[in-house]
Amino acid sequence: MMQRCQASQAKRNAPLNKKVSAVPAQTYVMDASALLALARGERGADLVQTYLDSAQCVISSVNLAEVGSKLIDLGLPESELPRALKQFNVDVIDFEFGLAVQTSALRDHTKAQGLSLGDRACLALALQFDAPAVTANKAWQRLDADFKIKTLLIR
Repeated sequence: MMQRCQASQAKRNAPLNKKVSAVPAQTYVMDASALLALARGERGADLVQTYLDSAQCVISSVNLAEVGSKLIDLGLPESELPRALKQFNVDVIDFEFGLAVQTSALRDHTKAQGLSLGDRACLALALQFDAPAVTANKAWQRLDADFKIKTLLIR
């Protein structure tokens, strides 16, 4: 069900929840939909894998929980969940107070597009890192042109 990510063994065994202090030149913020496309081998999975292999990729703990929940829905045994989530090779960023405030503040800007709390959590993290958000969610294309967050659609 889940394709094995081609990441280094050392990084794959790194702690799931590590602090990222400095943003390197190439950082991408992963939305749950992008990692799920990779896990399911869907269109755009190759692009997600390229980002994971060639740059620092981060994800909010909220979005990683969304990925894990969907993997369970798809039949992944709970006992396999930690291993499966580590295979994505992303740095997990705690969803702390500042991100909660920013996520809430994005509601007015994203309500018309029907973006979920998870979508807004990803966008808030992209704002925090000043990095593009990678998604499979086509609704993000309809965000206001003045929206200050760059989004990359994988399909």
